[in-house]
Amino acid sequence: MTTIGLLGPQSWRLVLGLLVVLVLATLAAEVMYRRTRSDGLRTTLVNVRQRIVAWWLMVGVLVGALALGETAVVLLFLALSLVAMHEFADLMPRGERDQRVMVWIMAVLSPLHFWFLWQHWYGMYAIFIPVYVFLFLPVLLALSGRTESFLHRAALSQWGLMVCVYALSYLPAVLQLPVVFRDGKAAADGSPVGSGGPEAGALLLFLVVVVQGSDVLQYLWGKTVGRHRIAPTVSPNKTWEGFVGGILSATALGAALWWLTPFTPWQAAVLALLSCLLGFAGGLVMSSLKRDREIKDFGTLIPGHGGILDRMDSLIFAAPVFFHLTRFFFAG
Repeated sequence: MTTIGLLGPQSWRLVLGLLVVLVLATLAAEVMYRRTRSDGLRTTLVNVRQRIVAWWLMVGVLVGALALGETAVVLLFLALSLVAMHEFADLMPRGERDQRVMVWIMAVLSPLHFWFLWQHWYGMYAIFIPVYVFLFLPVLLALSGRTESFLHRAALSQWGLMVCVYALSYLPAVLQLPVVFRDGKAAADGSPVGSGGPEAGALLLFLVVVVQGSDVLQYLWGKTVGRHRIAPTVSPNKTWEGFVGGILSATALGAALWWLTPFTPWQAAVLALLSCLLGFAGGLVMSSLKRDREIKDFGTLIPGHGGILDRMDSLIFAAPVFFHLTRFFFAG
């Protein structure tokens, strides 16, 4: 298999495996739907079919962006961040939403952050939002002259920007880790292409497949053997059985995919375990936010899944930690 964009032989083998899984899932769901006579089960299977179709679309978009190169991936995640920020802004009560702040976030600050990322300026994109924007936004709010609910309004804008833009941007940042090579260039340590480190696209696919796979596996384990709920008032469908079964299964998946990474099998398993635990935490936190606002989903963009935040909640928590652990412990 030839290299196209950020997808080399390793990546294409994983993509082929994903396509096989999606084909099998599509056929299984279709056969089950046609054979069942239970109205309740048919309703569940309709949702399952919607989710599978959405997975076809999401896999296609990500693989297409990786095939086009790093710029396409950065633009894709910039667009996803802006949509996620729009979903988050819709949760804010109108009296607590400052239009000028939202314009700055959507039109200036988010694109500027991703420009630093695109320029491979690690020192700036790592601190731009948590330091400079953190100090700038309250000043912008103060200049508006509104003092009512000031702390609440500042906290909402800061938290939304950190979650929807900063944390999400660490997914394309994985492409720039010193342990990978990209676009036919030498690796960051100066070694020739192919002599060390995984393909950039392969490492990003590893993270996405393991964390998203954990979500799916927790759902399947919970539906089949789940009995004891973890936090009924936050997320009624999350059970201890689903949590343990899904996390362990996804950890085993990560260990099996070690060949996509610069890690040994046990290192891949440890990073997969940590990423899945953080992914679970992200889902729980974002579910708490939805319960607080009394909504089921953040949006309707993805049929069967909800909005961008509904689908990306686990990656939002997992990506920054995965990035920094890899950079700290494996970049050398």
